[in-house]
Parts: sequence; C-alpha cells; structure tokens
Amino acid sequence: MGVLDANLVPAVDGVAYGLLLFVAAAGLTLAFGTGNVLNLAHGTLYAVGGYTAAALGDGSWAGLLLAAVAGTAAAAGGGVLVAALTAPLRRRGHLAQALLTCGLGLIGAGLLSTAAGPDELPVVLPPGLGGSLLLLGHRFPVHRLALIAVAGVLAVAGHLLLTRTRAGALVRATVDDPQMVAACLGTDPRRVHTAVLTAGGALAGLAGVLGAPVIGPGPRAADTVLLLSLAVVVLGGPGSVGGALLAAVAIGEVQTLGVVLLPDLAPYLLFTALAAALLLRGRRERAGRSTP
Repeated sequence: MGVLDANLVPAVDGVAYGLLLFVAAAGLTLAFGTGNVLNLAHGTLYAVGGYTAAALGDGSWAGLLLAAVAGTAAAAGGGVLVAALTAPLRRRGHLAQALLTCGLGLIGAGLLSTAAGPDELPVVLPPGLGGSLLLLGHRFPVHRLALIAVAGVLAVAGHLLLTRTRAGALVRATVDDPQMVAACLGTDPRRVHTAVLTAGGALAGLAGVLGAPVIGPGPRAADTVLLLSLAVVVLGGPGSVGGALLAAVAIGEVQTLGVVLLPDLAPYLLFTALAAALLLRGRRERAGRSTP
C-alpha cells in the first residue's frame, strides 16, 4: 500500500499520458485498419496542433479554444492531403505508402521547425490549468486531470460513434471487408478511407493542442508521437479502437512509472515490453493454429 501511495501521482500522470497517446493514435490505427494505409506523416499532424497551441495560446481560455479549432482544422486538412496522395498507392503495398508519407512528414516537420525555430516552444496555459489540485493527500497537476477528463470523453464519444451509429458501422464494415461494402452497400471504400484519414488528422491535431504541455512543440515532437503511435497500433492491433486504448494506457504507465521506479532502465523499458508482448502474441497465434 505504501508503494502504491508513493507512486499515485506518477500513475495518474501515466493515465493522462496514455490517453493523450490514444487520442493521437486512434486515427492512425483506424486508417491502417480501414484503408490499409500506413501514414508515417501522422506525427507531423500532431506537431501542427502543438505549434498552433504555442502560436495562438496566449494564456486565455479564448486563445486555447481558438488554438483547438485552428489546430484541428489544419491537421484535418493534412489528413485530406494524405488521403489524396496515397489513394493511387493503395495497391502498391506499404513500402510505397511509407516512402511517400515519410517524405510528407519530413517536409512538414522541416517547414514547422524552419518557421518556429530549432527550440521547443513554451505553451502558456489558461488560468486554473497551470496549478495543482489536492486530492487524497497528493497534489495532482490540474492540466493532467483535465487531459484525462477530455481524452476520456473523446474515447467514450469515439466508442459510441463506432458502435451505435450508421457511420461507425460503415467504418467497421470497411475494416472487415471493403469489397462487401462496395458490392452490397454501394459505398465506395475510398470515401470511407478519406473520411477516416481526415478524422484521424483532426484527432492528431487536437491531441497536439491538448498535449502541447506534455509533448511540447519542437523538432522532435513529430518523431516521438509517430514512434509511440506506431507502438500503440502494433500492440493494440490495427483497426481496434479498444485495443488501442488499452495499449496506449499501458504505454503511458510504462513511460511514466518506469522513470520513477527504474530510472536507469527507463529508456529501454517500453520497447522491451513491446517486444515481449509481440513474442507472447506470436506464441499464442502459433499455438492457436496448431490446435485442431
């Protein structure tokens, strides 16, 4: 109990970090699941939101709202661009997509760094978000608690959208069988792919605005978010929103608690855990195939 109490604040930070990763990675996993599109420019779309937060966030709530709207819209536009440019490459495999989207991401990140400078930019929080709140005898950063609340609402809303609406049913059907969607429902899967990439870009941009104080706008932000988002997709499974949520929270806890409990090994913990999870999954799949 003493160990749990001593690490309660880092554990809550881990939940906040994980939910931020979920919001950032949800669009990536859906794009890969629905359209088989490997979007390596996804981290740059997060960076667009982060730089927008630094540019428009003047410490007021109006500035934060403006940054959220502008960052989400700009990143959604980036999603539309990715959808348009990758459409001719869907039948050429992931390598062609990876080369194209990686190039787009590098160009976008380079333009952002050139415009904003080589250093990480500060982000000014509105009144009330920059302090701490006393709960259960511990002081928790208000921004992290607000991030948990907002990301939690987005996760629930996304779940309801996918499971309770016709649009969500169409996305899930496209994940399972795009040919059936085209033949039986008369809906072009490419339109679904474009909509998912647009929504994924919007989520990445919104995550960039919300998470700017956590993963700040700087030259390494795009690469960091892309790497962690890919880890979420691999661990949670392409196209699985529930799996992405669990994987993101697990990664957030490994990242934050690892620094506290095993500081010397912290840089290696995430990918050690990821490798172990993939090996275990591979053994289970082989065992399942060998069972008559």
